[in-house]
Amino acid sequence: MNKIILFTAICLAILSSCKEKATYEYPFRNPELSIDERIDDLLGRLTVEEKVSQMMNETPAIERLGIPKYDWWNEALHGVARAGKATVFPQAIAMASTFDEEAILKTFTIVSDEARAKYHQYQKDKEYERYKGLTFWTPNINIFRDPRWGRGMETYGEDPYLTSRLGLAVVNGLQGDDPKYLKSHACAKHYAVHSGPEWNRHSYNATVTPRDLYTTYLPAFETLVKEGDVQEVMCAYNRFEGKPCCGSDKLLVDILRNSWGYENIIVSDCGAIDDFWRKDEKTPRHETHPDSESASVDAVRTGTDVECGGSYKSLLEAVKDGSIKEEELDVSLRRLFRGRFELGMFDPDEIVPFAAIPYSIVECREHIDYALEMAQKSMVLLKNGTREGKPVLPLNKDIKKIAVIGPNATDSTMLWANYNGFPTHTVTILEGIREKAPDAEIIYEYGCDLTDSMPSKDQANNKPLNPAETAAKAKDADVIIFVGGLSPRLEGEEMPVMIEGFKKGDRTDIELPKIQREMLKALKATGKPVVFVVCTGSALALTWEEDNIDAILNAWYGGQTAGTAVADILFGDANPSGKLPVTFYKSISQIPDFEDYNMKGRTYRYFTDTPLYPFGYGLSFTTFDFGEATLSSSEINSEQNVTITVPVKNSGKIDGEEVVQVYIRNPNDPDGPIKALKGFRRVAVKAGETEKVEIVLEPQAFNSFNDAKQIFELRPGKYTISYGNSSADKDLKNVELSITE
Repeated sequence: MNKIILFTAICLAILSSCKEKATYEYPFRNPELSIDERIDDLLGRLTVEEKVSQMMNETPAIERLGIPKYDWWNEALHGVARAGKATVFPQAIAMASTFDEEAILKTFTIVSDEARAKYHQYQKDKEYERYKGLTFWTPNINIFRDPRWGRGMETYGEDPYLTSRLGLAVVNGLQGDDPKYLKSHACAKHYAVHSGPEWNRHSYNATVTPRDLYTTYLPAFETLVKEGDVQEVMCAYNRFEGKPCCGSDKLLVDILRNSWGYENIIVSDCGAIDDFWRKDEKTPRHETHPDSESASVDAVRTGTDVECGGSYKSLLEAVKDGSIKEEELDVSLRRLFRGRFELGMFDPDEIVPFAAIPYSIVECREHIDYALEMAQKSMVLLKNGTREGKPVLPLNKDIKKIAVIGPNATDSTMLWANYNGFPTHTVTILEGIREKAPDAEIIYEYGCDLTDSMPSKDQANNKPLNPAETAAKAKDADVIIFVGGLSPRLEGEEMPVMIEGFKKGDRTDIELPKIQREMLKALKATGKPVVFVVCTGSALALTWEEDNIDAILNAWYGGQTAGTAVADILFGDANPSGKLPVTFYKSISQIPDFEDYNMKGRTYRYFTDTPLYPFGYGLSFTTFDFGEATLSSSEINSEQNVTITVPVKNSGKIDGEEVVQVYIRNPNDPDGPIKALKGFRRVAVKAGETEKVEIVLEPQAFNSFNDAKQIFELRPGKYTISYGNSSADKDLKNVELSITE
């Protein structure tokens, strides 16, 4: 018996040793080798022509090596974008209003799930075009320093700390946490000092103080690099201190590579290298270089690894004439191929865990439901007046007659914002109201256009619209809901729009367009309650509206389920809990010139006047009381954390969510901000109950900036920690902390 067992063991050993191992035509295809070994093998097989071709976003196939073409350009600002079906979440500025890192992380985990499912299906179908890859040029972590900037909707608001934390959640959601493979690439953009205007972005030279650079414009980028290991950084169109950002020694070499230790990919914004050298009468450009070859050589040498555009084609001639060495290209190519190897692009699907995500999860019911939850959490109740001693909102579900007026009520694509995917179905705001109140009589009137740039016409009868006539049709309603604001067809990235109040994607004023205000005045004259649902990607000066309209709900651009979310809030099935990530000013006269990048007088951190609605502001259908906070210690040294514990009581009658905000006032840095957000936590509190919210403040929260040395330092002294539910002083309580040497 023992002989049989021994014989069997010997046979199994022989069979095992003879078992055919996986073979690969080229070592770079072998996943058992280290990535460095694979890169060495691949680079050694490429011609210089092939190397240059792999340094532009649209890389051709290398058929002799079995490498398919790949386009680095893909988008996922608030859902996988521009490549067919996907779940469309609220726009980034709306998601910033949630003040919820965990919710943003979950959102972008969903986005990367859909991204992987779509990518692997494209690979099976041999579809390699733009917007079908795994390298996503998001998040936009520029500071929304001025409400006139049309692309501000793509950001996470005006505060560096909020932008850092939410941007980090985006990166973690997109890139995943697998120990071997990246789920996808995130990209921190646009680096740096880039926040409009859109019309001169190809020629603008941004110059700011070192203080503003390091305390406002760079913190989010540093956080994503150091804490998030973000895989890509996109250099911006503008110049910085005279040099185009994609060729800036200071930004790319001194700060990003050397100071922060960034070793991953730098990608140019699209056409940014062209701006170095191309002459264009219609679009002024930097013209800092005589030709594409010199521009491309400088960009590569300062670390821009891949160009979105075609200027890098001239690198081939640059190698031939000795302007750049092939080995210099290899530095960038190593980063680029490392990225593709770490994404598993050269490995069998069987060993890449994300390849098993089925296509059926794309825009599945679970994802749509979460898009609805994000829309509900993002909307900000700006005003809720009273009628006959009762709040106007929420509306009674037994209401008999509702008038819905306005150009945004039936606009589905407006809800998608920009950089969007394409949902199977979008719930418009009118549709959401109809579904919520099926027994009510609902009157709908277009009412007016978004702007008065052209005569408004009755779409059915082709006659000029008259606000008074529209109001007359609504005068018998129990409530009038006006759905207006702006549209991504008016504000956005370098647009052709040139009408009163708007310029190439930006705005020239921040008032509600005149025609809409005339419509609101006519509706108010009916004497009926008027609710204004504002769709926008940026702050509006709603001073007249605040004084005259009964209730105002800022719905942003809420994604594919926005209509349901609006109706849920209007009728009380969802309690509004969003907080403003930007300051709403009373008028344009309160803010400096748009092209002035200095922070003095801008955002809640440096604004000394009284805003219409402050940063961090947002109402609820319940009330919250903040108790007296306690500190884990009233005195710490420079290496200690301090924990603030804030009691939050829901003193109202319904459950709700509040955002506890913690600000630092630093008297030891007199040139610093008035106050600065350094901690926040969203908390659900049941009616009548109290939750104790703990927020940990690390020593760097109390840093001061040394202007002479251009460094941060922690100075001993007394500090004020302010806490509450907005940045306004009236909404904050204070506790003192001492920091010793």
